[in-house]
Amino acid sequence: MAVNYGSKRIVVGAHYGLRDWLAQRVTAALMALFTVIVLAQVIFTKGPIGYDKWAGIFSAQWMKALTFSIILALLYHVWIGMRDIWMDYIKPTWLRLSLQVFTIVWLVSCAGWAVQVLWRL
Repeated sequence: MAVNYGSKRIVVGAHYGLRDWLAQRVTAALMALFTVIVLAQVIFTKGPIGYDKWAGIFSAQWMKALTFSIILALLYHVWIGMRDIWMDYIKPTWLRLSLQVFTIVWLVSCAGWAVQVLWRL
């Protein structure tokens, strides 16, 4: 006869934590690399930095594509962090869901604004 000590532990959503942890590190590394690239372009630009030179840095198609991908990485990075904060610290389900919906709406709005700024240059 088998003896069962303790209770069985039920884990909901197992293994998504590692994926999110890794996604946070990868997106952070991509954003850091992008920052270094932009800083290098600013540092090696001759003369004072005005609107024309700043717009020139982002006018190349490859830079627009890179900036757009970093915007997406930033949005995913923020979503993971905020979702984890809401799940860890907000216990009432209705409030947690409301905050998650607000976060999604806010991030989509920020993405739309960033795309407008990027393609207006």
